[in-house]
Amino acid sequence: MTNTQTIPAAAVDPTTAAGTAQFLAPVVLGLQALAVNGKQAHWHVRGANFDGVHELFDQIVEHAQGWADTAAERVVALGLPVDARLQSVAAKVPATGVAAGFSQWGDSVRGLIDDIDAILVDLQTAIDELDEIDLSSQDVAIEIKRGLDKDRWFLFAHVAE
Repeated sequence: MTNTQTIPAAAVDPTTAAGTAQFLAPVVLGLQALAVNGKQAHWHVRGANFDGVHELFDQIVEHAQGWADTAAERVVALGLPVDARLQSVAAKVPATGVAAGFSQWGDSVRGLIDDIDAILVDLQTAIDELDEIDLSSQDVAIEIKRGLDKDRWFLFAHVAE
C-alpha cells in the first residue's frame, strides 16, 4: 500500500470566488446559448452565401463551446459551481434572433450578431468589474472578448454595405 499525500489547494478568498462567478456565469450562459443557436442557424441557413456562412457558423459554435468551457472552469477552479444546464440557459438568456426554421443567410448572420452583441455586454461588465476582484479572471474575460470580437467581425463582413 502506498502512502499518498494530497497538497491542499491554495485558499481562495470567498469574495473573489463569488465575484468571479457573478460576472463570468452570465458569459458562460450566453456562450452556451450561442453554441446552440449557432448550430440551429448552421443547419437551416439558405441562400447564395450558403457554403461560406454554413462553415463560419460551425467555427463560431466551436469557439463558443471552448470559451464557455474556459469561463466555467475558471469559476469551478475557484470553488463554485456553474449552472449551465439547458433549462438554466433558457431561463436566463433573452430570446434569440435566430429563426426556428429555415432562414436566408443574411437573416441568420444578423441573428447571430445580435446574440454575440448580448454576450459582449456581459463580457465588458465582467472585464470592468473583475479589475477590482481578480485579474486572472479578468484575463479570461478579455481573452474571450478578443475572440468574440473577431467572430463578430467575420459575421458582420457578410452583411456590411
